Amino acid sequence: MVVAQRTADVSLIRLYVLRALYLLIGVAQGLQTWTALLHHHGPWEFWHGVGLSLLGALTALALLGVRYPVRMLPLLIFEFTWKLIWVLAIWLPLWMGHRVDPDTADSAFSIFLGVVLVPLVLPWGYVWKSYVTAPGDRWK
Repeated sequence: MVVAQRTADVSLIRLYVLRALYLLIGVAQGLQTWTALLHHHGPWEFWHGVGLSLLGALTALALLGVRYPVRMLPLLIFEFTWKLIWVLAIWLPLWMGHRVDPDTADSAFSIFLGVVLVPLVLPWGYVWKSYVTAPGDRWK
């Protein structure tokens, strides 16, 4: 079985660390996100609703990562990528211009945490072999 062989490429300790990260994302972010989604008050700005919906999907899928830590690795790659983009494109220009507002500052810690933790937890050898050097799926 291909999946069984692939998970054998990732150590058991790494699988547990991955599971812990998925659980942290699913529960810590999920509590904030789902509370806001289910109990919102007043009208929402369009992008605020889009962002919360995206984070809701991410937290729900992160809980699936507790069961399937290797199969859900693209979710962690997505988590790292969007947070890195936010740091470089949103936070850094605001910080350099001394214009970080309270809402941005409030979000910064959890986003920076993802930029630091996710790369430490990802099994980069497996990611390289499976997503960079492995042949792609057939086109026809």
